[in-house]
Amino acid sequence: MSAQNARVTAQAHVIDPAGGCPHALNARLRAHGPVADVVLPGGVPGAVVLGHDALREFLGHPDVAKDARHFPALRDGTIPPDWPLRVFADAQGMHTADGDDHRRLRSLVGNAFTARQVERLRPRVEALTEELLDDLGRAAAASPDGVADLRTHVALPLPMGVICELLGVDREHRDRLHRLTNTVIISTDTTPAEVTAAVRELVELIAGIAAARRADPGEDLTSALIAARDGDGDRLGEAELIGTMRLMLVAGHETTLNLISNAVRALCTHRDQLDLVLAGEASWSDVVDETLRWDGPVSWFPFRYPTRDVTVGGTVIPQGTPVLAGYTAAGRDEAFHGADADRFDLTRPTAGRHLSFGHGAHYCVGAPLARLEATIALERLFTRFPDLDLAVAEPSLPRQRSFIGNSVDALPVRPGRAR
Repeated sequence: MSAQNARVTAQAHVIDPAGGCPHALNARLRAHGPVADVVLPGGVPGAVVLGHDALREFLGHPDVAKDARHFPALRDGTIPPDWPLRVFADAQGMHTADGDDHRRLRSLVGNAFTARQVERLRPRVEALTEELLDDLGRAAAASPDGVADLRTHVALPLPMGVICELLGVDREHRDRLHRLTNTVIISTDTTPAEVTAAVRELVELIAGIAAARRADPGEDLTSALIAARDGDGDRLGEAELIGTMRLMLVAGHETTLNLISNAVRALCTHRDQLDLVLAGEASWSDVVDETLRWDGPVSWFPFRYPTRDVTVGGTVIPQGTPVLAGYTAAGRDEAFHGADADRFDLTRPTAGRHLSFGHGAHYCVGAPLARLEATIALERLFTRFPDLDLAVAEPSLPRQRSFIGNSVDALPVRPGRAR
């Protein structure tokens, strides 16, 4: 390790792979400035951008890249091959591409996720939501204490079902895909051997799905990606195809799963805000945006790399540093959102001005779909079960063991009598 890295490590916050609720840590680090040095799992020096303005600047900075070729320590032997976070850097797809490569890949995917195209999915999302709410009600009725897990019965199968239908993924693969993507992307306290095995299995599974669509094309997005050519007549390479499918499967369900879960937790513990919506004084879209700001589904997300030394929020981030985007930290930045940034408030002046979908060229292409799914799920849930409440005290809910994902592992609720 270089002398510079040793100095940074001595001053830096050492990330706990088990994660937990991020907000107290975010506040403590943000008090010292909008950028903090960190030590990533495996003893790798890095940084996290925590302030709203600093993160917005960083995400759109022309001298910040997503391609890991700008991360020398990953290639020069400094970082071992089994580093558990290598999966984020080594993946190929539009989320790790820059410039023309990124524009080419994004153009192949983007047309399926425009607001207009997503709106065409509304009837299917509404129908699936009603089916899942029926399932939630049945599960609670069959339970001795009237309790059912909302993540299991609604928050997970809704976005997973929609994204798998879009990609042409058979129902038999869905549970396995969730287990593998959770191990590879969300759970940051897994061992290197577990991550390596899960990555291998996930790549094989996605390759098999792609092969099935190649042999028997349909009206799904996977078939369209296989058939698509860019302006020069080039198709996606196999690694690009698998990487893009993996990105859509992960981002298409894990983040919305957490978003719905966090919104339900927020409304159940802030009944005055729920009353505003039920009285028509705020909208379900307001709930989604305030949840994204106040308790976003992604906490610290890897990686971006300065291609030269860059100054962000008055702090110099050296060239080649692996940097985390601190979305949950930026969401409660008092300098931007006001002294009451810790309060869940659907009427705040900065409503909607969050960074949870990113900013700049890599703004989340699936944002319109996530919004549609979450608003429909929340509206139908609290219309069907107006007395729905948490079955245990919110602080007792088991947290995801992750510093990337930000939610709970289970969300037991009492739906109450259906309307």
